[in-house]
Amino acid sequence: MRNPFETEERGAFRDTIRDFVSKEIIPFADEWDEAGEVPWSLHEKIGALGVWGFAIDEDVGGLGFDDCFMRAAYSEELGRCGAGGVSAALNGRVISIEPINRLASPEIRARVLPEIISGRKGSSLGITEPGGGSDVANMETIARRDGNHFVLNGTKTFITGGMKSDYFVIGARTGGQGLDGISLFFVEANSPGFSRTEIDRKMGWWCSDTATLYFDDCHVPAQNMMGEENRGFLAIMENFNYERIALIAGSLGMMKACLDHSIAWATERVTFGKPLIRHQVIRHKIADISARIDAVEALMNQICWIVNEGEMPVAEIAKAKFLTTKSLEFCASEAMQIMGGAGYMRGNPVERIYREVKIMAIGGGSEEIMRDLAVRQMGL
Repeated sequence: MRNPFETEERGAFRDTIRDFVSKEIIPFADEWDEAGEVPWSLHEKIGALGVWGFAIDEDVGGLGFDDCFMRAAYSEELGRCGAGGVSAALNGRVISIEPINRLASPEIRARVLPEIISGRKGSSLGITEPGGGSDVANMETIARRDGNHFVLNGTKTFITGGMKSDYFVIGARTGGQGLDGISLFFVEANSPGFSRTEIDRKMGWWCSDTATLYFDDCHVPAQNMMGEENRGFLAIMENFNYERIALIAGSLGMMKACLDHSIAWATERVTFGKPLIRHQVIRHKIADISARIDAVEALMNQICWIVNEGEMPVAEIAKAKFLTTKSLEFCASEAMQIMGGAGYMRGNPVERIYREVKIMAIGGGSEEIMRDLAVRQMGL
């Protein structure tokens, strides 16, 4: 569907990403997924395209401008590769870049942002704990002041990119209960008292590493506190809206991949003496998939326009998040039905997308949390 907000610059950016994905990712996606990792050179190659530099000053490796349509185009085109683990492996750093840029000390910002944005180093955000995911207000990781250091004790889990990241933004309790008592800390992987173990055997995202992080009297310099004490998490809440936009766009890319593979298979496959595409029941499935793609794409474009106008439509993003993942669930299921047994075989992008629907519905805020957030934002 034609995007009324498209510009020559945005179109050129999308074409660049699409060409990169076609040549550098799609031919190898299944191999990497089975191997359980992507080559680190891929981080540097895609980092050279500037995809992690939005809203970051040029003097620390950023683009010097922001554009929500370009952010979405990058996530969408990467989603079309049909291997969500590749996106997760590359983009685990994204939700830590913004708080580092805005809240870290000038020294930390100047030292690490060029490395992260270029893809030379990885970074992760550590909020989720074993005892609760979205229930951040009950965070149990503690940071206590000890002279010119803070000492962290606690555990973080389901940390995307956590095994390979060099830098972490960690939430820890420095005050009373609730969100008001949480501060953010910049923690390096070589900090004393820090360790990590890998979480493997996931349902999807095989080529993305996921970790549990441990802080056992982990000493962090006091100047590594990011932002105001006890107000750290509140300072980055808007950051999660960008993560959700990326998940919406990535899911849209996966929906488009389902459509592409369904049409290609239905055109080639012959049953009962004619191509599968000539059977009305299959044609209707394709129409249903395409209609949902159009609806999600129109909604996403509207959200991108609002964000570029300087607003953050929290309720609309929350609604779009669960609407999109439900639509992706439908598209993946229908594509699997169109492909039949062939779609069930490993190595087929539809099989992989079908497995990865659930992490898109859970990550960045579950469908249930998004529904509740949307209603609260509506004043109800």
